[in-house]
Amino acid sequence: MTERVTLITGASAGIGLELARVFAANGHRLALTARRADRLVALATELAAKGGKKPIVIACDLHEADAGEKIAAALAAEGVELDHLVNNAGFGVFGDAIERDRVEQVGIVDVNVRALTDLSLRFADQLIKNKGGLLNVGSVAGFLPGPGMAVYYASKAYVISFTEALRAELAPRGVRVTVLCPGPVPTEFQARAGVGAGHDTAVLNVSAAEVAREAYRGLMANKRAVLPGLGIKIVPFALRFFPRGFILAATSRFQRRRH
Repeated sequence: MTERVTLITGASAGIGLELARVFAANGHRLALTARRADRLVALATELAAKGGKKPIVIACDLHEADAGEKIAAALAAEGVELDHLVNNAGFGVFGDAIERDRVEQVGIVDVNVRALTDLSLRFADQLIKNKGGLLNVGSVAGFLPGPGMAVYYASKAYVISFTEALRAELAPRGVRVTVLCPGPVPTEFQARAGVGAGHDTAVLNVSAAEVAREAYRGLMANKRAVLPGLGIKIVPFALRFFPRGFILAATSRFQRRRH
């Protein structure tokens, strides 16, 4: 019988690292991918030391057009199939889109949209065969327009829409599909994005470890969406009561204060 593994992208830090710890603690063998091989090896060693089977490490940059092929080839070489896929990798940059580097902006689409879509569709047959699960990491930003981080917010809107549609398509085939929509989480994301320290709304902050725990529970319970923390759960509901123009202006003011 082919061994089954959980593939987690962006596993070298932040929410991805904590998701790896949670899945491993619940008995899943892992395949970990990210750009930084040294961090992946350290994490794999940590998880193996706790008694689980050592994860498969796949150093790969999801910016690259052939990243999906490289990951699939690495898994095939190990003789494993996926029963769970966690598309966690993603990034954003702060600033007006027309003033930021265009290649960098398109790179957000490459990682947050193209790679997530590629892996979701590429491994769908294995998830169906193994009656597994798909967890895509979106963001509360996906419910809003995002001047100041326009491409990032738009990419996460895609993740929410795409994941919910896949849920409807894959549910009859026995696959659990969940979108995770955290708010601000203290990770390396803020530094990479260029967001000023201390400007996220404290009531929305939840630790990466707690986000990972809620995400795992939600996926196993086959929830449509997981919004960690009370403050975040209120956001989609509250947005229904305000005109889109008001939300756009308010988000723009908030973003300007973050830099």
